[in-house]
Amino acid sequence: MTFHIRGLDADAFAPLFLLDEGRLQAMGARRVYADQADAYPCRISLTRVAEGEELLLLNHAHQTNAASPYRAAGPIFVSRSARTGSYRGELPPIFRDRLLSLRAYDGNAFILDAEVGEGEDVLRLIDRFLADPKVAHVDAHFARRGCFAARIERA
Repeated sequence: MTFHIRGLDADAFAPLFLLDEGRLQAMGARRVYADQADAYPCRISLTRVAEGEELLLLNHAHQTNAASPYRAAGPIFVSRSARTGSYRGELPPIFRDRLLSLRAYDGNAFILDAEVGEGEDVLRLIDRFLADPKVAHVDAHFARRGCFAARIERA
């Protein structure tokens, strides 16, 4: 089954980079600079940013259905210079070497199935979940820290 993984909309976060440290702190966000390459997974580009790159660490609501017990938000990194990444039928760079938790949701944001996997296992799990017509989308999380990574939908 063909799937699509798209990063978050860069335009939604651009105004936040203009805020000073006090305003960021008041909203529970923090400006950070990547102190090493390959360590900060940007949820816009779905890549890891280069050393020295400016990012925001902030809380993001990714499962917003108020009627669902699985309503959820959590920390993400977004890069100032990122452009929205789009991946069809392939895993984005931030997925390729990480243990992921995949959660398959129905149209009411209720979990139907969930599993963890790495690499090729992730592709098999995506295919299995999206083959079920009751599954509306799959959310990927980094399994070790539990942070939202991206949403996976049918292409």
